[in-house]
Amino acid sequence: MGKLDGRVVLITGAARGQGEQEARLFVAEGARVVIADVLDDQGEALAKELGARYVHLDVSQEADWHAAVAAAGSAYGRIDGLVNNAGILRFNELVSTPLDEFQQIVQVNQVGVFLGIKTVAPEITAAGGGTIVNTASYAGLTGMAYVGAYTATKHAIVGLTRVAALELAGRKIRVNAVCPGAIDTAMSNPSQLDPAANTEETAQALDELYSKLVPLGRIGQPEEVAKLALFLTGEDSSYITGQPFVIDGGWLAGVSVI
Repeated sequence: MGKLDGRVVLITGAARGQGEQEARLFVAEGARVVIADVLDDQGEALAKELGARYVHLDVSQEADWHAAVAAAGSAYGRIDGLVNNAGILRFNELVSTPLDEFQQIVQVNQVGVFLGIKTVAPEITAAGGGTIVNTASYAGLTGMAYVGAYTATKHAIVGLTRVAALELAGRKIRVNAVCPGAIDTAMSNPSQLDPAANTEETAQALDELYSKLVPLGRIGQPEEVAKLALFLTGEDSSYITGQPFVIDGGWLAGVSVI
């Protein structure tokens, strides 16, 4: 018996990184998964490997959400779980951030989560209830210099999560957020996407950085975030809603002066 036997879960940004590991774990736990992304080649290959369904989904576009929901319904008959995982990160000083860059991050990170809740919640209601897990961030609960637009959207996701939890509880939908710190994906380590990069050297540099910043002394792994998303999607969290769950190796706890 898997923890998600019989569940149908749509995961955005699922072609790689955290979303990929969530898809792998959810399938292993018995879920029928809809892998949604704009990275079609990677997403289709992963879906074929896992026996899942792939749909192209630009989370900033409402029409794409309706098409994804229709595809999921055609494949599995319903949706009773959503993981709003898709997101982008750009580094820039706040006063030097171009308006179009700020708006792009808002469209993907913040509007994407809003559209996911708006479009999928009625489907979950029709299925008799279920769960929504939004991906916020460590930066959704504190400030972080040089990622102002990203930080603003992640704070907004925490707020949307709380409001959605209040409004959807009567429909038997629980809504929570995961708030990862530094996780070893292409978002934190863009060298993973560069075939010419010295990944061993970059990994060593990141290890040195996070050994100083993070009390547990290391960067997190996407599989660890996937386990938290599984907990919030399954029955083990049946009395939990409206909460941000930090998974950051202790980074948010504070600063050691020694």
